[in-house]
Amino acid sequence: MQNHEQAIRVIASPGISVTSPIAMYVGLDERNPNRYITNMSHSGLGLPEREYYRRTDGVFPGLREQYVAHMGRTLELVGQTGGAAKAAAVMAFETQIAERHWVRADRRDRSRTYNLKTRAEIRALAPSFPWDAAFEASGLGGAQEVVISELSAMGPLAELFMATPIDTIKAYLSYHLVRNNASVLPSNIDAEIFDFHGRVLNGQPQQRERWKRAVAAVNGSLGEAVGQVYVQRHFPPAAKAQMLELVENMRTAYGQRIDALSWMSAETKVAAREKLATFRPKIGYPDRWRDYSALEVRAGDAFGNSKRAQIFDWEESVSRLDRPTDKDEWFMTPQTVNAYYNPVFNEIVFPAAILQPPFFDPNADPAVNYGGIGGVIGHEMGHGFDDQGAKSDAQGVLRDWWNAEDVRRFEEVTGRLADQYSAFEPLPGLPINGRLTLGENIGDNGGLQVAYHAYAISRGGREAQVIDGVTGDQRFFLGWAQVWRTLFREEALRNQVLNGPHSPGMYRANGPVRNMDAWYAAFDVTAEDDLYLPPDQRVTIW
Repeated sequence: MQNHEQAIRVIASPGISVTSPIAMYVGLDERNPNRYITNMSHSGLGLPEREYYRRTDGVFPGLREQYVAHMGRTLELVGQTGGAAKAAAVMAFETQIAERHWVRADRRDRSRTYNLKTRAEIRALAPSFPWDAAFEASGLGGAQEVVISELSAMGPLAELFMATPIDTIKAYLSYHLVRNNASVLPSNIDAEIFDFHGRVLNGQPQQRERWKRAVAAVNGSLGEAVGQVYVQRHFPPAAKAQMLELVENMRTAYGQRIDALSWMSAETKVAAREKLATFRPKIGYPDRWRDYSALEVRAGDAFGNSKRAQIFDWEESVSRLDRPTDKDEWFMTPQTVNAYYNPVFNEIVFPAAILQPPFFDPNADPAVNYGGIGGVIGHEMGHGFDDQGAKSDAQGVLRDWWNAEDVRRFEEVTGRLADQYSAFEPLPGLPINGRLTLGENIGDNGGLQVAYHAYAISRGGREAQVIDGVTGDQRFFLGWAQVWRTLFREEALRNQVLNGPHSPGMYRANGPVRNMDAWYAAFDVTAEDDLYLPPDQRVTIW
């Protein structure tokens, strides 16, 4: 590698797995749900987030020193000399990358992160940068349009790359190549990478057992093949039928609550109702499983298997550019304990693994299920109407469809919610960023409100049973609380607060309920209790 164009070709080559300041991938076109498109975003940091390079208080200066020392040791472990000096140069380079990155909260704004550009317009961002080499080496040579996320950062990052000495680029790529492949490299290298990224950054005292890491590797490369086995063993058809019924009760509740909103105009309610009606629920697992027959797996070749899996995934991703979008595709495997809302397809997706206790139990008391998985369903539905999801219409097109006055009133009420969460301080001097976490907090706030409404619908006018002295409403809220039971090490909590769009679990449990009158009545909460909010400060969005 003698020059910057050669470096770019290495970075862009499938299967190399290195970090770089500018990343490209294939995704859905947010303004045209029927096509895939090449996307470009800033990247390139070894520490979790830009503030790790910028902050001078608390633990941050010490973390930077440890990072430099760790990079130096890593480079020398793979046979390079002068590791300390190279690591210092890499750190200076990454610091300059961080200075050009957008603030994390700004990257949530879908109106700002959709910037459709032609290849000619991309070349003009930084004429000296070998853009065409990057496209060709990655197999994207035929792509003529690209959506850029952080447009104002692309030119400066490209210019920084070209202005950085090639020896620094080589050291930077060497470190990140090792880091990204450490799990399939010799154990002394893997141990060094874990010591910093696992122990120092996340507070993990030791690596997981080798067999667990092996399972994770198979799960990452052959996820839907593993998912088929999981579904056969753990997700009976009756559970799927019960979930579909629960989703429809949630849809009914959302519609009734939209109709009753005082802050939304009649014209926007019509459009919101249309969007709600077209929500597509996907429950448990895909109807068509992914075909892995073209992926070669060789016994005894962990590194090669990892590389071939990366190439397999990338080539399949690139091939999508030549065909219409597949609306039956899943973007999580069935064995993932999570859920998502996809605004481009206007769908809510619940993998089989989240449809297990404590989230969902087909044999459990309905109050607990509505408080658990009902709140999660409501959360994902709520993403269709949060501050970013609401920017896509019923067909999944990113456009303005709200009345302007409705937007103003919505921002007023959600701003109050953001202020509530910004007052939470998980660590001294490190409060939650209420703007960064706003979309997820809106989802929790509205989702639990709607789940409570749907629970009432499910009873058909009947009073809830009192079981072992616990009322239906109490069981509902306990169902919500138990799905967010959380243990954090300080290091991991710091990463979550600085970088994650979700509030930590304890605030997801307590933040929504203190805005619900029913919770106060269920547990006799008074002004003497820590979580009490006066009625005029409680936020109801949906």
